Amino acid sequence: MSLNRGGSTSFTPTRLSDGKYSVQQATYDDVNGVYTLMVLNTPAGSPPVFRSRDLQMARLTDEQVAAGENTYLSIDDNQPVMYLTEDFRIEYVHNVTETRSNPQTGQQETVIVRQQSSFWAPFAGALAGQAIGSMLFRPQYYVPPVYQPGGVLNGYGGYGNSYSQAVKRYETRYKAPPPVVKNTRSFRTTGSLRKSPAANQATTRKASPNANRSTGSGFGSSQLRTSSPSSTKKAKPRSSGFGSTKRSPSGFGSSRGGSRSFRRRR
Repeated sequence: MSLNRGGSTSFTPTRLSDGKYSVQQATYDDVNGVYTLMVLNTPAGSPPVFRSRDLQMARLTDEQVAAGENTYLSIDDNQPVMYLTEDFRIEYVHNVTETRSNPQTGQQETVIVRQQSSFWAPFAGALAGQAIGSMLFRPQYYVPPVYQPGGVLNGYGGYGNSYSQAVKRYETRYKAPPPVVKNTRSFRTTGSLRKSPAANQATTRKASPNANRSTGSGFGSSQLRTSSPSSTKKAKPRSSGFGSTKRSPSGFGSSRGGSRSFRRRR
């Protein structure tokens, strides 16, 4: 996400030729629901960065993983689908916003007062043995679980054949809309969006993808923990993308990690 001089969100979707592209990194920003993917093998003249709000996701099958398949972006008839390994992590940028009166113009505007960063593993701890398991392998829209700073968010807050269906499932579960919907509604009401000076001055440090270990399964993680702040030991990367998660068969919808300061179709 970026802000233009007028203060609104600036987003230009990327167009790539139909094909298959290896994904190195992925980011989701809940200020506008944009996914940003770092991809390989793009045609000459095409950027290595793919951005879209209209991104479906599906988990790679065990057979594909055993055959050496890694996370990739598939574009077919201009519809992007990202196929992920179970442990692939998406960086999640969370924006804390408020509606304030601009002291210079007197107009109401949406202000980003703080940005936080965590990681989201949509298919970590997937319940393959339950009814929903088979659904994980076909493209669908997903909404992240309730944001928790630091650590890794395992699973998803909502899913569906359409984005609106995924949002409805999220709202049914959490009794509130996801942050991206709140931000979109707020932006439509105020007509402008900007970062506060405090947010601009905040130091944003991205955690190593393996610095935090998470455990759990299910859709939606919330119980997070990190290692001691005094620890200086660096974790060694173990897989593609933002790294892999370490699971244990603990309860439905749980994970561990810690706190750290600092899309759209129908």
